[in-house]
Amino acid sequence: MDSIMIIENVTILTMNNEKEIIENGVVVINGNRIIDVGNNSIKNNYKNVDRIIDGNDGILIPGMINCHTHASMVPFRSLADDYKDRLKRYLFPLEQKLVDEKLVYIGAKYAIAEMLLGGVTTFCDMYYFEDEVAKAAKELNIRGILCETIINFPAPDAKESFGGLEYSKAFIKKWKGDSLITPGIAPHAPYTNSDESLIAAYKLSKEYDVPLTMHVAEMDYEAEKYANEYGITPVQYLDKLGVLDDNFISAHSILVNDDDIEILKSKNVKVSHNIGANAKGAKGVAPIIKMKERGIDIGLGTDGPMSGNTLDIITQMSLVGKIHKLSSNDRTVLPSIEILEMATIGGAKVLSMADEIGSIEIGKKADLVLIETESVNMQPIYDYYSTIVYSANPSNVDTVIVDGNIVVNNKKLVSSEFRKIRSELIELKDDIDKIAKIL
Repeated sequence: MDSIMIIENVTILTMNNEKEIIENGVVVINGNRIIDVGNNSIKNNYKNVDRIIDGNDGILIPGMINCHTHASMVPFRSLADDYKDRLKRYLFPLEQKLVDEKLVYIGAKYAIAEMLLGGVTTFCDMYYFEDEVAKAAKELNIRGILCETIINFPAPDAKESFGGLEYSKAFIKKWKGDSLITPGIAPHAPYTNSDESLIAAYKLSKEYDVPLTMHVAEMDYEAEKYANEYGITPVQYLDKLGVLDDNFISAHSILVNDDDIEILKSKNVKVSHNIGANAKGAKGVAPIIKMKERGIDIGLGTDGPMSGNTLDIITQMSLVGKIHKLSSNDRTVLPSIEILEMATIGGAKVLSMADEIGSIEIGKKADLVLIETESVNMQPIYDYYSTIVYSANPSNVDTVIVDGNIVVNNKKLVSSEFRKIRSELIELKDDIDKIAKIL
């Protein structure tokens, strides 16, 4: 038997099928697996315990899941936040001039630190030099679904258009089967790819059975392009190409109609809802309530830290509730329990990992987050779900466990010195600022 760790004196929000809440709860971990969940009495069944964590009346939830981000974009955070048409006129040129392996690695380490400190234990990434992101993820011990970008112009890590396809093949072969890293593939968007590159990416996804993620139905000009040229929507275009299936993670999915939703459901496509970035970019509110009614799996994402500026999911949860209540003119939509579900087991379903993570159940991987309730913003508590969604913030995250390893303890990173990670990031600032001012 591996080392036994017990977490006690917590309220457990299991997020299992019954949405069971266990007050004065205990979780027992053996190695990287949860082997017991129950009330205080189950402690008596375990004599040789290596570590006991006293939760101090905190709330224990499954590790939160960030279903869509570009982690290594964090060195560019706060640049041109109010700039029109920022993607094409600012971000793409910035990346062409500045993104290299060093920036991606340093950016990934900082972004991962921010995610872990905010209770994110799994993230789905789309960027360049994903091998550097994988290296950073292993060093800081976070679970990552890491997907190399495919795009129709020479990229920072590819001299030719669509060069990410070759990178992806090597990357997938290298990391498939890793305990923490799941490799994938990421055509940037339908409008930045060709039919041939989209089909090639899809074939890679099928051949190796890995996730394929893409920005879909996010931009006004994207919707206009497919309406004007083909008389259909981006979702319908992808469907006609035959690239939609249960490995497909559709990021954003804002400009979709009822027919699109039926297609997404029929092909078992998963959706990452990125409300903070969508709101900041004035892109609209994705119809996730309709999607949920049709049984589409939906998780939450932050988008890149240049789009939504934060990488934690607690911030997203509050925004999801407030913006959808406002846009629906109905305060009863999306109760807190459904929002926390999207942040945990819903995200696990989106990433096709619900058998392993996303809820606190016997047999699942020990990816757990302890949220302290002693801070001024956390009392009184009448509804645990509402407290997490609307009262909590990332600073309330006290302890984070990934794959049975404590990675955040007493609100501090365990495996790395945050000050060093931060100083490495700040060292990049001068070079970035020079190019940014020119752009």
